[in-house]
Amino acid sequence: MSWDSFLKNIFGGAEETETEVATEGGPRNENLSGRAFKQQLQETENAVLLDVRTAGEYAGGTIPGAKNIDYLSPAFMQKVEKLDKNATYFLFCRSGNRSGQACKMMLKMGFNVRNLSGGIGAYPG
Repeated sequence: MSWDSFLKNIFGGAEETETEVATEGGPRNENLSGRAFKQQLQETENAVLLDVRTAGEYAGGTIPGAKNIDYLSPAFMQKVEKLDKNATYFLFCRSGNRSGQACKMMLKMGFNVRNLSGGIGAYPG
């Protein structure tokens, strides 16, 4: 990340911080700022919001409408394999690390994914 994009990410203005594409015109993985994540979530048809934190973290509060699939659970991959590949998945966790790893894994499986950089705390209220 360049110094300029770092400053934009902290002080606002950075919409996308990183994009990874599986194949040209195919699924993609984007790391988005809180504002961009919320905007794309609201504007994307067939969007699914996934909270990949533990059940305990999820029970402590989540973004409204989020479904919980714990990234640390041994059943994570089996649950992901059952998801619709025609949807776009918006993932988040506490810091953006677990959801970032989950996005990379899902992209390799052919899913269109977006990660909330900075985690749930970066999501605008």
